[in-house]
Amino acid sequence: MKEKNQRIWEIDALRGFLILCVIAAHALFYLSQIRRAFALPPTVAFVIHYGGMLFVVLSGLSATLGRRSFRRGLTVFAGGMALTLGSLAAASFGWMDESMIIRFGVLHLLGFVMMVYPLLKKLPSPVLLVFGLAVIAVGYWFELDNVLVRSHILFPLGLRYSSFTSGDYFPIAPHLGWFCLGIVLGRTFYAEKRTRLPGINAEQPILRFFRFCGQNSLWIFLLHLPVLGGLLLLL
Repeated sequence: MKEKNQRIWEIDALRGFLILCVIAAHALFYLSQIRRAFALPPTVAFVIHYGGMLFVVLSGLSATLGRRSFRRGLTVFAGGMALTLGSLAAASFGWMDESMIIRFGVLHLLGFVMMVYPLLKKLPSPVLLVFGLAVIAVGYWFELDNVLVRSHILFPLGLRYSSFTSGDYFPIAPHLGWFCLGIVLGRTFYAEKRTRLPGINAEQPILRFFRFCGQNSLWIFLLHLPVLGGLLLLL
């Protein structure tokens, strides 16, 4: 009999693997800022550009498996605001450039989509799929056509003003769309809320490590930025 609230190990392991890839990518990115001639490997560049998107898709999938999405969303959004305040403080002390202040990063986005999940889950999968693809298309149109507005409060939606900068930027469009696609994937492949890889021993050391990182990804993400930033200052 399946235990109540049993976690699906491959979801935790994949999240842990992604967070470690993001940390490695950020570390190499910081090194590239110290040595301008240092070229980022293609894999690192891929993680920097698309790792966040994979996190959002995985978050949508995970939302279909858990409970208390709104409460967890509040916690994650609070983590995003902590990074905003921390980056503001660092910039005010001259420890980093003001362009690196995090105004609406991945934690803000993940917190927001988790909080709206109770509304999204009421939609049938075909509607959710079409809606998600539409939001993705609109978001990339904003970016590719460099759509700018005068308002300074619409940047969470993906509508930037001319002087807008953010050290980490994950606007609602297109990323809400990726979250919706993750919900559809969760409904499709994890409808029974159990592992799809029952034949693999999830207690192997490397898988246990990835699972640990996945289960604590929020705190790892929050801590790795000041740690890397401090090392950057020392270097």
